[in-house]
This record gives sequence, C-alpha cells and structure tokens, in this order.
Amino acid sequence: MANLADAVNLVETEQTARHRRPLRINWLALAMILPSIIALLLIGLYPLLFALSLSFQRFLLNRPQNNGLFVGFENYATVLNDPLFWSSLGRTLTMLLIVLIVQIVAGIGIAVLIDSSRWRAVNWTVKTALVIPIAMTPAVVGLLGLLIFNRDFGLMNYLLGLIGIEKVNWLGDPTMAMVAIILTDIWQWTPFAALIMLSSLAIVPHDMVEAAKLDTKNSWTIFRYVKLPYLMPGITAFMIIRTADVLKLFDMPFTLTRGGPGVSTELISLYVQRMGFRIFDMGVASAQAVLLLILCIILARAYIHFFYRTPESE
Repeated sequence: MANLADAVNLVETEQTARHRRPLRINWLALAMILPSIIALLLIGLYPLLFALSLSFQRFLLNRPQNNGLFVGFENYATVLNDPLFWSSLGRTLTMLLIVLIVQIVAGIGIAVLIDSSRWRAVNWTVKTALVIPIAMTPAVVGLLGLLIFNRDFGLMNYLLGLIGIEKVNWLGDPTMAMVAIILTDIWQWTPFAALIMLSSLAIVPHDMVEAAKLDTKNSWTIFRYVKLPYLMPGITAFMIIRTADVLKLFDMPFTLTRGGPGVSTELISLYVQRMGFRIFDMGVASAQAVLLLILCIILARAYIHFFYRTPESE
C-alpha cells in the first residue's frame, strides 16, 4: 500500500510540474505552417467574407457610382421573391436527388462486385478505369457530352439506332437536355462512389462475414446487417461532398448546354453567374451564394443526423 501511495504521489507531482511548466512555442513548426494558414485565409476566408459583405450592399458593375451603399436585407428579399431563383434551385435539387440515388446504388453494386471478385488483375484494371472519369475536369466532360449527345453524329444516338430507336434531339429538347446533364454527371461521379464504397467494404471484418454465412446463406441479409453498417459513414461523406459539388456545378452544364434551351437546364450556379456577370448585380448574386452556403450546411447536418451510423451503434 505504501508503494502504491508513493507511486500516486509521484505521478501527481509530475503532472503538477508539467502544468506549471511555461508554454514553449515551436517557432520552426509555426513558420512551416504559416504559409498554409495565410493561403487558407486569402483563398478561402477572405472571398467568403467579401461575398457576405457584398450581399448587404448595392453593387452594380454597370453603375459603379452607387456601389457600396448599405441596403440591409434588401438583396435577400429580392432573391427570395425571385421566381427564377426558385425554379433554378428546384431543377438543381431535383438533379441532386436523382444523381445521389443512382450513384450510391450503382457505386455499391460496383464495389460489391469488385470486392467479391478473386481476379486481382481484373480488380486492378477496374479500379484504374474508375479513376479516369474522376480525373477529368468538368469542362472537358462537358465537351465530351457535346460529342456523345450530338443529334446527328453522337454516340448515344448511334447506340439507340442499333436497337431501332430514332434519333433523339438530346440538346435541343428541354427535358432531354436535362437528362443529358444528369447522365453525364452520373457517368463522371459514379466511379467516385464506387471507390468510397470499396474502401468501406475493405474494413468489414472477415471473421464477422464468415460467422454470418454460418447463420444464413442469404446474401442480402449478410449485406444488410453485416456490411451496410460499415458503408454508412462512406455514404454520408459521399452525400455531403456531392451535395456541395452539385450546388456549385457550373463548368459541365455551361459547356454542354449553357443553360438552354431557354433556361430549361439553368442550374442554380448558372443563374448566380448570370445574375452577377450578365445582369451585373453582384449584391444579389452574393446573397444567392450565401443562401446556397447556408442550404449546403443545413443539408450536411441533416445527412449526418439521419444517415450517419457507425457499426458500433447498429
């Protein structure tokens, strides 16, 4: 007992001395991370604060003499009463819902097929091929979409012609133009979903799967109660990333359709760009951007609340 008391006193003495020790700043480490902090502030924080300040001002690029006038929440009221804003936001959210469902389901399917395959060469080839669409810039993907969905010599109409379907005016019809954008986005980002799901499947304990196979031969039951809990964190992360990506998606639809025909494919990011650089009202455009940021944060929190589950919580 005496030895135990002496050991406790020694630990308490060391902890007290450690707390009383003066704080030392590692200046070398601080100097090494300082450029990154400065870059983060200049590239990330400053534009956000600048856009936030513009959202409370009257700022017209074609009438600079009145710029800087504080108007309070007038720009936000203009945005909330703008039917074009709501229609473009509705198109964006509709696209978001469709691509999330398709990409998650297809990504899980591809990941399960790769994970269950025993052909290492095939797995390596498929994984490499999955990276190619992700590595392509959105503008290049939009240009590829122009070739694929061209009415006269596009690949899509060629494939449809092989099964006897007449040519579709993909980019000239309002509905089909939106379908073309959705299909292009699904083609580019489904591999990203597959890679995330594949990495999640890699952490599923093998002995747990083998034990489940002793209880049931039903593959769906094993997937639902053994593998799916390990996929939920990856699914949640994918939903958050893709939601932010779709809400700011500009390059691909602008290159593919430029928001047309008419405004049928004008997503919210294209409308914000048109408001700021064609109508020249940077105050209203900044208010739209701030509202989109708030919406993105709300959706991210909702995803975490309703979908994020750890295997231990199941």
